[in-house]
Amino acid sequence: MFKQKTLALLVSGALMTMAGTTQAIAAASTNFDTFAALSGNVAAGSLPESSPFQLANPAWTQIAIANRANQLTQGQANSGSWDMIDANETGANAGRYLFMPFETATAGVQRVDLLDPNYNTRTVTLVAPGTQGFVVGDASRWTPWGSYLTAEESWGAGSTKGRLFELTNPVTATGTGDSNFVQRSIIPHVSHEGLAFDSNNSLYFIDELNGGSIYKYVSANPNAIDGDGYFAAGQTFAMLVNGGSNANATGAITWAAITDANGGALAGVSVLNGDGSIDGRLSANNVFGTDYQRPEDLEIKTLSNGDQILYVATTTTNEVYSFNLASNTANLFASTSTINQATGLAVGTGVSGFTSPDNLAIDAEGNMYIIEDQPGGSADIWFATDANNDGVAESIGRWASLSTIGAEPTGLYFDKFNPNVAYVNVQHPTSLDDYTIMISAVPEPETYAMFLAGLGLMGFMARRRKV
Repeated sequence: MFKQKTLALLVSGALMTMAGTTQAIAAASTNFDTFAALSGNVAAGSLPESSPFQLANPAWTQIAIANRANQLTQGQANSGSWDMIDANETGANAGRYLFMPFETATAGVQRVDLLDPNYNTRTVTLVAPGTQGFVVGDASRWTPWGSYLTAEESWGAGSTKGRLFELTNPVTATGTGDSNFVQRSIIPHVSHEGLAFDSNNSLYFIDELNGGSIYKYVSANPNAIDGDGYFAAGQTFAMLVNGGSNANATGAITWAAITDANGGALAGVSVLNGDGSIDGRLSANNVFGTDYQRPEDLEIKTLSNGDQILYVATTTTNEVYSFNLASNTANLFASTSTINQATGLAVGTGVSGFTSPDNLAIDAEGNMYIIEDQPGGSADIWFATDANNDGVAESIGRWASLSTIGAEPTGLYFDKFNPNVAYVNVQHPTSLDDYTIMISAVPEPETYAMFLAGLGLMGFMARRRKV
């Protein structure tokens, strides 16, 4: 089994090397949507922390590719709480590296080299913990021009945080001594988590608050070749649904400006902080932005007709919303009323239900995955079925369940060059030993055959669909 898992990692790396500078392109199919939904949670502490997930398809495999204790042994500055994952999806060696921030009071950024066979040298810290006072790193997004963005999930009255940062040389930096970490102050300060770019290179972000808004930054130079150009000038807007001045709304979407066209203060709207930056939270309130309850991660899916749908998880209300950016229509995508694929009944909430959705991920076929912010023994990853792509899930099924005590799964990321490989972090366990886990849906042939036969005998239907 170990040899098979190791081979999967090396094959994934070989595919990425052959991809060269090719733009990441979704594959036609994936095995990740072939499974029988788990009926309940795995028991807390019942699995090793190096392979901590009960997977809905027992033919899939998992292997640890990085862990914090090893980084500390190697002398790497590493404050832990590894959060959301993204990869270098374009440029030279596209897909070779994973990037993730530390969600701690002294935050930083690290890089995992998927082609380095040496476990001890595979992961390197690029931004030292606490650089420029960086705290609570959460967001993680590769840019259209080939750099890496992260931001602070920390904001409130009188705060100096809530900032967006760009690592301008994420691939070429060798460590903390030569990385270039730049604050992009044109973006209003909020409690950041998800970041997403649409096909026009507009940047979407949220304010992670009970009563937080959803935002869009439109650069004056959307096709800029670097962050200096992209963030030099642009306008930020807050989302209003059904006219705004409401909460948890669905219906027609409009956008209200909270800065001027150059990113400066807009008279009568923008609220300035003591350092002259713009308070995105209070400014959105001034234009009656629609409130959602702890909006967190963002993902954008492109449909076959070119329409793009923005998905947002709202932790407090146990919901995921979808926003069609072409038709300007907001829908409730998933909630505790959505059908559980394992039971045929409403999924409900609580330990065995759908609770505190946080992160989102999309696989090669456009399937949506929803990750819970819950401790091991309660923390699940759900697979959502939206067969007609109308932005409303018909059902959700428990795809994986985390065992690690005290931890939550975060940052699920599907490899853009290998549709049967995914990565996920196990964050802030009681042991303090964060892990990055690679999940492979390329099983041993005999195991896979037995699983499919079992599905047939039990009357389950393999989930297969194309986007």
